[in-house]
Amino acid sequence: MGMRQVTFEIPDELADRFDREVPAAEQSNEMTNLLRRRLTPELTDEQWAAAIDALNTDPDIALLERQMDALSGDGLDEYPWDEPASR
Repeated sequence: MGMRQVTFEIPDELADRFDREVPAAEQSNEMTNLLRRRLTPELTDEQWAAAIDALNTDPDIALLERQMDALSGDGLDEYPWDEPASR
């Protein structure tokens, strides 16, 4: 993928904050990510439903779910960090 330098104007206040909060070496990447997110179309409810249906019928996902279920049956408390250790 090629790269192109783009020049645009933003308010001084925003530019100053961007310079303070985003290291110079990361600024191009950060702008690329922001633009990519903004230009990515949102899925409709129907598209989300189709994606979920595809995942629910995927044999690899079913296998992963079975493996995760098997791990949860190892005798460990589900949330062992909720109770402080006794001394």
